[in-house]
Amino acid sequence: MQKPEVSALNPKSDLPQGTLDLLLLKVVALGPVHGYAIAQRLEQVSRHVVQVPQGSLYPALHRLENRGLLSADWKETETGREAKFYRLTAKGRAQLETEAASWERLTEAIGLILKLSQEGAE
Repeated sequence: MQKPEVSALNPKSDLPQGTLDLLLLKVVALGPVHGYAIAQRLEQVSRHVVQVPQGSLYPALHRLENRGLLSADWKETETGREAKFYRLTAKGRAQLETEAASWERLTEAIGLILKLSQEGAE
């Protein structure tokens, strides 16, 4: 998986391993959507911190589709072009719930650790 680039003018965050799949499942859970729109949504909602290059996005979408977590159909986009629209399957919804709960537990635990004061560590 290609990591997003980081620069001083446009700081971005490297995604921890496995996070991209979770984010893709979450965006697709909102309704049928094509790849380019998924990338735009992630960038917009994250205030430009999460920027997924096509070289990472489409292989991840195909991997999720091959695992039965997403299904896809070719449809016309709002611009009149044909694109593959992804939908979450029942298996994908269950996976999203499991991964989201795990992510919530992990981020809460990390937050607790980061709040440790020097005095609290002694």
